Amino acid sequence: MDRVVIIGAGQAGCQLAVSLREKNFPGDIVLLGDEGELPYQRPPLSKAYLRDASGSDALRIKPAEFFVERNIDFRADTPAESIDRSRREVALRSGETVSYDRLVLATGVRNRTVTLPNADAKSIAYLRTRREAESLRLRMAQARTVVVIGAGFIGMEFAAVARQSGLDVTVIEQADRSMSRAVSKIMSSFIEARHRAEGVNFEFGAGIQGFEIRQSVAQAVCLNDGRSIPADLVLAAVGVIPNTDLAEGAGLRTRNGILVDRTLTTDDPVIHAIGDCAVYPHPLCGGREIRLESVQNASDQARFLASAIMGEATHYDSVPWFWSDQYDMKLQIAGVPGPDDIHQLSGDPIAGQFSVRHSTDGRLTALETMNQVREHMLARNDLKRTLVAIGSPSASRV
Repeated sequence: MDRVVIIGAGQAGCQLAVSLREKNFPGDIVLLGDEGELPYQRPPLSKAYLRDASGSDALRIKPAEFFVERNIDFRADTPAESIDRSRREVALRSGETVSYDRLVLATGVRNRTVTLPNADAKSIAYLRTRREAESLRLRMAQARTVVVIGAGFIGMEFAAVARQSGLDVTVIEQADRSMSRAVSKIMSSFIEARHRAEGVNFEFGAGIQGFEIRQSVAQAVCLNDGRSIPADLVLAAVGVIPNTDLAEGAGLRTRNGILVDRTLTTDDPVIHAIGDCAVYPHPLCGGREIRLESVQNASDQARFLASAIMGEATHYDSVPWFWSDQYDMKLQIAGVPGPDDIHQLSGDPIAGQFSVRHSTDGRLTALETMNQVREHMLARNDLKRTLVAIGSPSASRV
């Protein structure tokens, strides 16, 4: 094998390049990024970075000299346009082509945009990239009233930072509670209560008609019930869409992401997908296909694939885990909650330390913890033992 080409220089793509060199991969590594800067961490963008951008250098996964010293051909601002599987080439927007012996799609996700009247107003922001975070931080310094559209992790984390910055904050959500796709009602209720105690207003089960604007700047968010909520800054945090265009153009299978098997391989044996864009079967979910938007999942998959390329691993089965920091609350989730799980509360929500156990047929599937790091780690160990007990079918080496 001579050359591994990685499309996408986020957490997954960069970690793969790093891990390959750590394992003494002898061939060429080409890392293609579509932003004009070094690879960086995204989780701080909705939290600490919004409060203080002075630590922007700390966001970098690796400094520029690292790539030079490890002979990693990192190319910033170099989007890929198409894949020619028969010739094993990637066409770049610049007109150049790059050949590959093995190709890895770490294309990530993009923000889902709001499609409503006046949604192109200048004061309506999104948060995915460092540049978007920098722009949002500067806008916050000029704002007084903020509306957050969407009560997922990004929306709730931003709401906490905005409120701590002294802004009036309203969160609008179509569902009947926050983070409804990721956590239990018990956890949602606890976190919402803390936000309300901090002064955040919520509008659940609310639809939006559009935006009132003046001189191309949003002034208010118009709800379906006829009310208008003043806002001189709006953050649209309405979810993400996996970047599958390259895979689809190459004839690879997709379904809310790029489909891969237990080896993180697509239906082309020399093309893989990792990170937020990859849909894969997980034994903890009974083989159900999942797609995880998690920095830890991206890093774990990258490390696994590096081992697999070097002939050291056969199938991916790391325990998924997640976290969210809001105010002084640390929410952690080990495992993947299922839609039919039974929930059991342990601990004391009033004291701010508790957990919610998810189980199916008496078997732990996930544990949500609030300010209980030890219990979170114990749950991850329990889930590892479950994987061993389940037994993972052998897969052919990658």
